[in-house]
Amino acid sequence: MRHGKRFNHLSRTSSHRKSMLSNMASSLILNKKIETTLAKAKALRKYIEPLITKSKSDTTHSRRLVFSHLQNKESVNELFGGISEKIAERPGGYTRIIKTGFRLGDNADMCIIELVDYNSLMLSDAPIKVTKTRRRKKKKSDTDTSSSNKDTSLSSKKKPKNNDESKSK
Repeated sequence: MRHGKRFNHLSRTSSHRKSMLSNMASSLILNKKIETTLAKAKALRKYIEPLITKSKSDTTHSRRLVFSHLQNKESVNELFGGISEKIAERPGGYTRIIKTGFRLGDNADMCIIELVDYNSLMLSDAPIKVTKTRRRKKKKSDTDTSSSNKDTSLSSKKKPKNNDESKSK
């Protein structure tokens, strides 16, 4: 029975789970994208989204609260510096989970979790231009076609020589 099971325990003790989520959150903040299992990504999303919301208000208290979860100065500085400026207008939903298939060894669901505002491929407004690989001959201009038509009409009036006669002479 699942009485009172509010979150996925990920088959780990409490201290192991907290340190794992803290390390994954720091990696996500610093790298903007990480690849992990689907269950860990869903647990990480519940862990990191409140921290990103707290980073919107840059106060000493909110920095200390976030640092108590992350335990990494570089990731806290990155979160309150570059990331909080980009997500200032966003009301929520700071992360995206993209399923990538199954892991080869144990067939676990794998996915990529990333910060939404940092995916350069999805944010680009201009479509990617595809180059053509087929080449065609250029069409002749109107003056070229008219002169070639005159040449063919003159050659058709001439009587063609027979190859047998030219060899005998």
